[in-house]
Order: sequence, then structure tokens, then C-alpha cells
Amino acid sequence: MKNEIGIKVENLTKIYGTGENAVHVLENASLEVKKGEFAALVAPSGAGKTTLLMMLGCVIEPTSGKIWLGEELVWDEDHWSISDTKKIRREKIGFIFQAHYLIPFLNVIENIKLVPLVNGWSETKAEKKAMELLEYFDIKDKREAMPSELSGGQNQRVAIARALSNEPQIILADEPTAALDMERAVKVIKLLRKIVEEQNVAIIMVTHDERLLPYCDKILSIQNRKVVTTTPDQHLIV
Repeated sequence: MKNEIGIKVENLTKIYGTGENAVHVLENASLEVKKGEFAALVAPSGAGKTTLLMMLGCVIEPTSGKIWLGEELVWDEDHWSISDTKKIRREKIGFIFQAHYLIPFLNVIENIKLVPLVNGWSETKAEKKAMELLEYFDIKDKREAMPSELSGGQNQRVAIARALSNEPQIILADEPTAALDMERAVKVIKLLRKIVEEQNVAIIMVTHDERLLPYCDKILSIQNRKVVTTTPDQHLIV
């Protein structure tokens, strides 16, 4: 259902260092992205976009606050409330980055199958899911190709397919189009938009390119170490 929580944050704070050397990145920041919503995260360089994304992805620890992934409280004030953050990342979250980070000595279908196999899926189930994704992204003919044999746009499509291979509830994308020209960037964003609508996932995408914002449902901007939520129209007016 579109009204289900995808990601919810309350009063999230992140401080690096202590005393006079303390750097306050976020202070009591709150946000919510529901399943079926595509949110862009925008802010100047150094404002804490990647730090926020990595906290949401259970990669780095917040200083305080609360984080829910779906209905599950994963960070509760000063500790992880789950026993295995790696398991949460493998099973609930799909990561997409600026670089595709495909494993160069594995072919396309092997790259896509890797996470499901690590999660304990059978070879048959992982293969079936990978083929569904290859067909979905119109790269079925590249299943045996190595990453070095693909274009930048094709590699990014494979990376997105890999992010979906574990059937995540949440996708966190850090500048996924930064290495692409505008035409390829729009194609990738349209694919993410399609995924949001058809797979009912929540996506948060870090981007510097305001031309991509109209494809999103909401804009999350970091201002004065807090997160401000607007719509694309409101953001562009501001």
C-alpha cells in the first residue's frame, strides 16, 4: 500500500568528534518517505547528504534519534535495536551509487544473482529473479556480457537490477546519474520512477541536478542541519 511507511526518521542527530572539535552534521532532523514514493535529497556539498543516506542504510551509527525501515525500528536513540545490520542491508535495502561497482570478473547475470545467493536463495530462484530483472530492464541479451563490455548506461541498469535482486522495500541511491549525460540520466530516473510505481518501494536519491527533480514526489533538503520536505514545485519556487 502506498501509505505504508518506507523510511521514517525522528530527531536524528549526527555529531563527529567531541568538545571543540565536534562537527554537527544533523541536529534533530526528521523525515518520512512512504512506500510508493520517490524522494530526492538535495543540499550543498558537505551538508551531510551521504552521511544521512549511510545512516538510513544502517552503515554508520547516528548520535541520537530514531530510524524506522518499514515498520521496524532499527535505531533507537543510542543503539541499534536490531541484532544484525548486515542482514537488514542485504534483505531490506537496495543500494545504487554513482559508480556501478559491478564485480569485474563476474558477468551480468552473476552480478545480479550474487546478493540473493548470499541471502540463501536457491540457484534456481536467484536465476529466475535475475532473468526477470534483465527482461524488465531490456538487457536480457547482455546476460553473459562482462561489465567491461557494456556502456555506462547499461552498467548502471545492471547495477539497478542488482539493487532490486533481493526484493528490497527501500532503495538508497547516491548520485546514480552523476556519471551519465543528460539523456542517459533521464532514462535512469524514468526507470527509478517506474520501479517506485510498479514495485511499491521507497526511494531516496541524492542528486545535484535540479532538472531531475520533477520526476520525484518530494524533495528533502538539508537546511541548518535539519531536513525540510517540499514538493518539486515548491522547491523550484524557493
